Amino acid sequence: MKLIDTTQELENACEILKKQKVIALDCEFIREKTYYSIPCLIQVGYSEGAVLIDPLAKEMDMSKFFAILQDKDILKVFHSGRQDIEILYNLSKKVPVSIFDTQIAAQVCGLGESVSYENLVRFYCGVELDKSCRLTNWQLRPLTEEQLNYAAGDVTYLITCYEKISSYLKENHRESWIEEDMNDLTDISHYEINPDDAWQRIRHNSHSVPFLNALKTLAAWREKRAMRQNVARPNIIKDDLLLNIATACPKSLDEMKQVRGMRPDVARSVLAEEMIEALKEMEEKGFDKKINKKDKEKEITLAPSNQSLYEILKLLLKIKCNEYGIVAHLITSEKNLREYIKHPRAKNQILSGWRYDVFGKAAEAFRRGQLMLSYNPQTHVIDFKEK
Repeated sequence: MKLIDTTQELENACEILKKQKVIALDCEFIREKTYYSIPCLIQVGYSEGAVLIDPLAKEMDMSKFFAILQDKDILKVFHSGRQDIEILYNLSKKVPVSIFDTQIAAQVCGLGESVSYENLVRFYCGVELDKSCRLTNWQLRPLTEEQLNYAAGDVTYLITCYEKISSYLKENHRESWIEEDMNDLTDISHYEINPDDAWQRIRHNSHSVPFLNALKTLAAWREKRAMRQNVARPNIIKDDLLLNIATACPKSLDEMKQVRGMRPDVARSVLAEEMIEALKEMEEKGFDKKINKKDKEKEITLAPSNQSLYEILKLLLKIKCNEYGIVAHLITSEKNLREYIKHPRAKNQILSGWRYDVFGKAAEAFRRGQLMLSYNPQTHVIDFKEK
């Protein structure tokens, strides 16, 4: 197995790839110390084999390969592809089109949530993958023959898995069940970074408007600096210290020194000066009084009288998911289920399409008193039956 590291070799490979109806893609990368992933290898599988592309090769023009990623007539198959797509987006500045993710599709094939590639290959191909090269340093050159063969296996078996999953979906009329999640993978907002949203990833329990404004300001500052320097966020300031600074909201270097957990060298550094300046600009602009934590904002509370109904419908959902071999969150989230209970006549995803057939119809029947909960002492099975 040869590693492609010249423009001519890549263009020759692209002549083969552009004739395919389906290709499988995977990337090996490193991200321990950098903000952006370092792409070390791009594997592309097709029906007759695989090509391995070296994105670290100097002066290699990858435009022909990027054009294939934009060809809507070629299906690109990934397994848990969000990070791989992000890498390809950062390289080409475009999100690949016509995407299929086998991990998502497996959720409606009875394989549960977040099935690993190793388990997928074992189930569909009957092969035990050798994962000894999983944690090797893919940035080092030259790559060994063992590494290259391992990398090729990540896409050659993926083609077979896709073919079997695709057949199952067609035979059971379930292609539409995964459309939303597949389309979501191509949403560019997942791969374009907005520093103003960075604060939402930081865990905390405060809902104080001044604190949230300070946290948003500091997180955006850190995000921009990490992007500019291409270093991991904690290498700038760790989350716990950022939270302490947001709480104290220091206005001078002397006040910065008093922040809990602040190291003296950081308190005297340009980082401290930049944070104080950012907080000063925030106060001059004035607080955003509508700011709120996303999880709190989206919370839907139920009256105590509806709590039992919620728990029973969760049980009904679990039973239906077991019956159909599907993961619950593809049908509805807990938030959406509470929304349905609180506003039963409002438009809701469980009341239309395949979700209605699988779960919504039974949920409606139970609310009308047409289903009863039953327990079989012989089989120890809980079920819902028509009255």
